[in-house]
Amino acid sequence: MGKKILVINPGSTSTKIAVYEDENRLFDASIGHSLEVTSRYQHILEQVDMRYGLIKKTVNGEGYKFSDFDIVMSRGGPFARVES
Repeated sequence: MGKKILVINPGSTSTKIAVYEDENRLFDASIGHSLEVTSRYQHILEQVDMRYGLIKKTVNGEGYKFSDFDIVMSRGGPFARVES
């Protein structure tokens, strides 16, 4: 059995996610964030709990749990680059 990977791409109006097993994409989704919702937050970092909940709901709805993943990757954010 291959490695299960959760990929997260947070953007200003959506969070895109995908689940892979090795190189094979098993599913992907785009979770939209309306201006009505995002305008409640002064800074994008304040959206972490909201986005986390939506990602978890979407992943669970596809039959996965966070504990199923061997790797979680994300692009963007306020962190320094990390070598892969």
